[in-house]
Formats: sequence, structure tokens, C-alpha cells
Amino acid sequence: MRVFLLAGELSGDRLGGALMAGLRELVEDVEFQGVGGPSMQEQGLSSLFPMDELSVMGIFEVLPKYAQLKRRIAQTAQAVLDSKPDVLITIDSPDFSLRVAKLVKASSSIRTVHYVAPSVWAWRPERAAKMARVIDHVLALLSFEPPYMTAAGMACDFVGHPVVAEPKATDEDVARFRVESGVGDAPYVLALPGSRRGEVGRLTPVFGAALSAFKQRHPQFRIVVPAAGPVASLLHQTMQSWPADTIVLDPADVARDQALTRKRAAFAGATLAMAASGTVSLELAAARTPMVIGYNFNWLTWQIMKRKALIDTVTLVNLVSDTRVVPECLGPECTAENLTRALDSVLEHPEAQQQAMELTMQRLGEGGEAPGLRAARAVLAGLERSGKSNKD
Repeated sequence: MRVFLLAGELSGDRLGGALMAGLRELVEDVEFQGVGGPSMQEQGLSSLFPMDELSVMGIFEVLPKYAQLKRRIAQTAQAVLDSKPDVLITIDSPDFSLRVAKLVKASSSIRTVHYVAPSVWAWRPERAAKMARVIDHVLALLSFEPPYMTAAGMACDFVGHPVVAEPKATDEDVARFRVESGVGDAPYVLALPGSRRGEVGRLTPVFGAALSAFKQRHPQFRIVVPAAGPVASLLHQTMQSWPADTIVLDPADVARDQALTRKRAAFAGATLAMAASGTVSLELAAARTPMVIGYNFNWLTWQIMKRKALIDTVTLVNLVSDTRVVPECLGPECTAENLTRALDSVLEHPEAQQQAMELTMQRLGEGGEAPGLRAARAVLAGLERSGKSNKD
């Protein structure tokens, strides 16, 4: 079996790595090609080019890199056509992924699977119909998403979210982290300003100001920043005004397995967290760490998104649990004052989020079969239903 996979950012890379592991478990002989990061490379992928070239978010953030991205789209589509895989699996990053799928479909009958349903329930519902022109099958992370996809004409399976299957930090892991990081017995706040260069550039200054004010009120707290690999050096450059005793966890300092264990321990031991909007909210929920979400876009991007929004929250914990217990400071509301006030509120009443986090993990499949394996089964079942070989 030959599979071409395409991921554009770290969250998609983790999905891809788990899916590839699932396919290896179910298929005796499988070969992978495509674009991915460290998780996918661990499963045997040699990336066509560095994945982080695709980690751009926001309409006006993409414009300066449009020519380069257009070249990568053409290069990737041609690589798919040349390799004639049994299936093309695009993972999230729809602006890039679906353009590649469109070129592939225009010149072949290669089966296309998109992993992570577009959030048509949140904004731009017309995307489902457009996507159905180039995608045969969708793998959904959230249990309420399949009807939106099938209504548009695509097969869709709920496979669960991989965060529920990731290893949990033990008490020993947390104790070791406290010693090795130097945080000791102090309570600490996690700061997670994102994994893309643009969001780190926008969020790091306001997060730093908010955390400085929080520390003035709560001097016993330390601040721990588990840096994402692609932006670790940028974080160091933009954190000069942060409290002097801030601890930055750079994954480049240790082996990858150690970095992951350390990150899980840091999440598990934290009292609360301030994070960019995104998948990280589910990682925090899995660790049962209460959080505040902050995010800001380019001004024009924010104006467009605000007008098209169909929901009143962007945080997955709020959406999946059908609550609004995670405070959000978005767009022009993403200020140091608002973030600090939200941190104080969560610190005073952390129990408000506990039930919502438990319910979120339950609804995402915690305790069931690993989502990566479920996704692999869904891909194979879809191929069987299609009853065709792309090499014919």
C-alpha cells in the first residue's frame, strides 16, 4: 500500500504520526511519502520539504508568502501524481491541502481523504460544498461533525481526537520536572503563545505584560513556557520584558522523547495556563489544567472572521462540553489587563472548568480505541468501499 500524506503544522503532524502508526499496525506492507514533521518522520516519512514553511495562519498573514506557497502547492501535487498512491491524505491546513487535492483530482482518480473536518459550524459553512468537489472522505475529530460533511456529499467518520490517547504524566514525572527545571515547590503558570511565528510575534508581548501583572499580585508563582520547536528561538528574542525568573523549555535542549515527557509533566503540574487558541486547549484539558485563552489576528483578518462567525466561542473545550467556562480574550479584547483579570478569576474558581474538561475528554473518545488506529481503520474501509485501485 502506498500512502501520500500532507501536514502543515505540529498538530497535524501529530495526527499524521498516529495515523501512520495505525496503518503500520493494520497493513503488512505500507509505504509513506509526503510532507510532515517529527512525528510523521518517526514513522518513516521523508518530508518533501520542511513542514514549517506551511505554518501560516490568517488571510493577510499568508499574502507575503503567497508566491512561495503557490510553488509548494504545485510541487506537492506533482509529487502525488508522480507517486500514484492508493490514497492522498491531507491533514488540516485546508488552504494549502485542498488546493493540492484540487490539482490532483483534476489529473487523476486518486482517492482523497481529509483528516480534520473544516469548522463549517463555526464560520464559512460554504466550505463543505467546495471541499466535496475534491475530497472523497473526511475523518472528523469531533462527534457532532459528520452530518455537516455527509450533507455536502462526502463520506465522513468520527475517529476521535488523538489527545485522548497520549501518555499521561505520572507523579514521578512531575516531581522530576520540578527538580530539573528549577521550579521547585512553587506553583506555576504555563504560558503558551503558539507554534506559528506570526502568532508568537503578536502574542508574546501581551502575554508577557499580563503575566508580569499577575506575578505582582501573586509573587509566589513562577512562569513556565513550553516552547514549540519551530518558534523556540523567536520566543527567546521576544521575551526580554518578561519576568526575569521565567523558565523556557526549549525542546532542542533534550532528546525528543525527553522533551515530550517534560512537556506532559509541565502541563500536569501547572496550576493554570494562558494559551493561544487552538489544539493546545485540548492538551491542557487532558492534563486537567484550567486555562485562559488569548488570541489576536491581523486587524483586517479579525474584521472578516468576526463578521462570518457562527458561534460565540473558539475554544474547543467550550464547544465540545457545550459550556463557556474557559475565558477568552480575542481580537481587540486580547489585552494584558483582560488576560490578567481572567487569570485571577480562574485561579479563584478553578473548579468551574474541571467538569467541562472531564466531559470534553469523554466526548473525544477517552478510554476507547486510539484515534490514530480508528482513523487508519476508516481509511482502509473507505478504500475497500471505493473498490478501485489508483494504479489501474
